[in-house]
Amino acid sequence: MNEIEINITSDYDEVEKVSETVTKFLSDEGVEELIRNAFNICLTEALNNVIKHAYKGENGKLICVKVFKDKEFVEVNIIDEGLPRENLEIKNLDFNPEDLDSLPESGMGLYIIQQLMDELDYFSVNGKNYFILKKWLI
Repeated sequence: MNEIEINITSDYDEVEKVSETVTKFLSDEGVEELIRNAFNICLTEALNNVIKHAYKGENGKLICVKVFKDKEFVEVNIIDEGLPRENLEIKNLDFNPEDLDSLPESGMGLYIIQQLMDELDYFSVNGKNYFILKKWLI
């Protein structure tokens, strides 16, 4: 299993660095473009959520991203020390795509992540929050 670890601080400008590094790693590992793009979208959304919600927009807090690539799957662990989520409840979005005024104000990010990934998990242990995204390659 191949892996990389990327450490950033809670700064929105750092999010792009993670996406670029993960995309290059997955490309070098032979992961198809569709899956690389899915991780790019999910990482951007998840990291922005950590900064906004777990760290309440405060800069300078640690976020660790670990990427594991096996022949059967890709897994990304996002680890932070911010405020934990109460749960990983993902709303079922009910709106008319032809009526832009019916779009929900929030909650679409986790829904999109759920649609693009095969497995999601979230838990907190010893002051650290773990958000795990997994995509099967087989």
